[in-house]
Amino acid sequence: MKITCSQSELLKGVNTVLKAVPTRTTMAILECILIDATGEEIKLTANDMEIGIETRISGTIEEKGVIAIDARLFGDIINTCPNSAVTIECDDKYQTLITCEESKVNIIGKPGDDFSNIPVIPRNEPLIISQLTLKDLIRQTTFTISEANANNKMMTGELIEITGDNLKMVALDKYRISIRNIKLKDSYPDKKVIIPGKTLNEIAKIMSGGSEDRVEIYFTDNHIIFEFDKTTVVSRLIEGEFINIDHMISNDYETKVKVNKSNLSEEIHGMTVILNRDPENKPFIMDIKEGNMEIRINSTIAKREGKIAVEKDGKDLVIGFNPKLFNDALKAIDDEDVTLYLVNHRSPCFIKDDEGSYIYVILPVNIQE
Repeated sequence: MKITCSQSELLKGVNTVLKAVPTRTTMAILECILIDATGEEIKLTANDMEIGIETRISGTIEEKGVIAIDARLFGDIINTCPNSAVTIECDDKYQTLITCEESKVNIIGKPGDDFSNIPVIPRNEPLIISQLTLKDLIRQTTFTISEANANNKMMTGELIEITGDNLKMVALDKYRISIRNIKLKDSYPDKKVIIPGKTLNEIAKIMSGGSEDRVEIYFTDNHIIFEFDKTTVVSRLIEGEFINIDHMISNDYETKVKVNKSNLSEEIHGMTVILNRDPENKPFIMDIKEGNMEIRINSTIAKREGKIAVEKDGKDLVIGFNPKLFNDALKAIDDEDVTLYLVNHRSPCFIKDDEGSYIYVILPVNIQE
């Protein structure tokens, strides 16, 4: 095999597929990138058996062939090459020479036959959405997904539910729920799948995210496929039924508060300066009254309080929250003002808009003053 391509194009392709290279594995071949120049274009592939990424790059194929190369070593080598043409050639013993201007590096590759290619999956009618929209939906929900080692596998993924022309995404952990709804340009068959959080986060990192750039999404019983730009991402789905959240969502409230999002976020963020140093990890406290909301923290190391204007409907209320959980939700909302719906100091807070495009549910924390 002998190929030549620009360093910038090659590095972009390598960085794209590196997202599917496992950090720990007992299978050495999974630590490799497959370079496939057997066709009319150069393809780079990585696959950790849960998510596989293939991307195509521009270049010249002088001699066709295929080889697997240690992914992180190869990435480091290409990253240190000058911004010039890179030539990669290997012999029948997989001795590989990488040349860029006056720089030459010799490494040993592996047979491409040993590599686990991403599965070839039949495509049905795709769901088409803009990259900007999908990237925003991921940003606005995946922060709620539980860690990969969570006891409940479902909580490490995110629900995508399609009903006609409505797309709904739901993520949750033990303390909060994130829900986003958007209207699609067309109607599609009803579909409900659970996608690993890792897949969504990696897709968000490699998409260009333009409003005019589109993503084609294909569903099968066990996999989901994302195709965009010159890249294909194939991921296993999480099997099973997603947690039923219907009984957790309520329209009841005793206190309704409309507040400027930036003012609230800045005030809560100011509390974290103290809370991050507090060994007792106390919550911040909202004291909601007519016309204003007092936000305070009474820590063993310091006290702080602030006050912001609000529009209140209903009862006065004192309630405590984890500041990070609350500010995560505020950061995901693009509106200038947000509306909080509360029942009492033991019940969840709902942050939602009138159109139902988003709902964030946050559990309160017991407070002792």
